[in-house]
Amino acid sequence: MATPALEYSAASHPGLVRDNNEDCFLSQPESGLWLVADGMGGHEAGEVASAIVRDTLSHRLHDNPDIPIDQAVQAAHRAILESASQGIGVSGMGSTLVALKANNNKYQVAWVGDSRAYLWTPGQETGHLEQISTDHSYVQLLVEKGIIRPEEADNHPEKNIITQCLGMQELPQVKVDVIEGQWQKNQWILLCSDGLTDEVSDKTIAQILSTAGTPNAAVDQLLHAALTSGGRDNITLQIIESPLHSKPWLDHLWPWVPYLTGRRHLDAWIFGSALAALLGLLYYVLAP
Repeated sequence: MATPALEYSAASHPGLVRDNNEDCFLSQPESGLWLVADGMGGHEAGEVASAIVRDTLSHRLHDNPDIPIDQAVQAAHRAILESASQGIGVSGMGSTLVALKANNNKYQVAWVGDSRAYLWTPGQETGHLEQISTDHSYVQLLVEKGIIRPEEADNHPEKNIITQCLGMQELPQVKVDVIEGQWQKNQWILLCSDGLTDEVSDKTIAQILSTAGTPNAAVDQLLHAALTSGGRDNITLQIIESPLHSKPWLDHLWPWVPYLTGRRHLDAWIFGSALAALLGLLYYVLAP
């Protein structure tokens, strides 16, 4: 039985360059399912492909939550191919996918393409951020073969060339990578398209997650960071919180603290000082 109590937040934005959004996402807590899909193929094609992925997984896992997630992903691949052959969208359209399936205290993450999943565990300073998906990309193959170093991948000129996607006509089946894990206390999982990771470094992502306080605040701040860094692609992300979470009462006040410097305690000090000064001024004006 899925765990419907997980807290989450999601956002999608076309970015600052493109006039359409080929990304989409699904938040379906009643099925324990969250996903991000990044469509490709141009206007009225990429958005069709990503919507087919979203709708196929939504229906398959809602109607039969016990089917393996990789089977649902393969069904989405076939659905894109069949739709293109019937004149829905265009031939050659496709989509990446990263999906989270949660069941009680366990979860699965499945992906095809270069949309990513990160696991963030709170701790000292910025906590621990781990990319738990592995890109299906040309640059990742170069890293695995030792041709380039991992730190060279982010700035490689061919970093956006993917080796497979849902709807790729040359593939009767795609290779669906799946990992399983068990939630630990206060962890978050971030699902995102490359519109976020192309603009915001892992280091900055970890800093934002560590100071945001809530998934909603973290999503807002990550989207803002991607847009201010250029927003050259569609940006879609969502954050899902572990069902094992407990927060001190003070943490409930963090959402009220405005995002000023990106440093949580400094922002709280600035906000608190301004609030105290305002209250002092009001008392001075209104006191008899």
